[in-house]
Amino acid sequence: MKTFVLWTSVIVVFLSKNNMNLKNKIAVVTGASSGIGKAIAQALSQQECTVVLASRSTETLKEISQSLPHKSSVVTMDVSSTDSVSQAFKEIYTTYDHIDILVNSAGIMPLTYIKNRHLDEWLDTIDVNVKGVLRCIYEVLPAMKKQNKGHIINIASVDGKELYEGGAVYGASKAALIALSKALRMELSPEFNIRITAIEPGTVDTDLREDITDQELLEDKDYGGDEPKMDATAIAEAVVYAVQQPESVNVNELLLKPTGKS
Repeated sequence: MKTFVLWTSVIVVFLSKNNMNLKNKIAVVTGASSGIGKAIAQALSQQECTVVLASRSTETLKEISQSLPHKSSVVTMDVSSTDSVSQAFKEIYTTYDHIDILVNSAGIMPLTYIKNRHLDEWLDTIDVNVKGVLRCIYEVLPAMKKQNKGHIINIASVDGKELYEGGAVYGASKAALIALSKALRMELSPEFNIRITAIEPGTVDTDLREDITDQELLEDKDYGGDEPKMDATAIAEAVVYAVQQPESVNVNELLLKPTGKS
């Protein structure tokens, strides 16, 4: 028993020494007003990160900010608007002189059958899920390049790898994030020591499906209560795992699915 306790202590000490201390790291989380983004903001705050909560829902963000255990701030950001993103980051940089972590969590999921021609929803999906990520990366790059480090987390989806009827545009947007993350690593990691991680969740218990307006799809799909789902905290813990790795380690991808789904 003494030997077991000793080795357990050694392992704990080893892990604590090698995991990056997140205390007072500056983390910007988009889509932080609900779902996965909110859970990520809470998890990072529990690690004593200084979290900047970004979303269109400013009043909700203020309530979340007040409940966080560590320092935080709020900024209004609509990732589908270049002007809004630019203004938000200007506000962030007036408060903080750098950003250590960017979590691109804002996203929408208006699944549709292509035959039913929901053009506005398709374009909105690309504008938020892909262009929104690009807008935020554009804003953090100068500071991360200058400090020669940083970590960008892109919340993609298993749907970017496993396509299905009704998920063409949403899946394409998430496939784009997976490909973008790989290309960013190729460009930014060797020269600027910037780490890039794509998190690819399966079904998560959030309100994303409330975006769906395609009635034929809703009638065809079984979104009942028996479907295996993960809690958003599982995705948040995956983000914490990735950012806590030593700077010499880049977690390229993490694919998570609920138990019961292959």
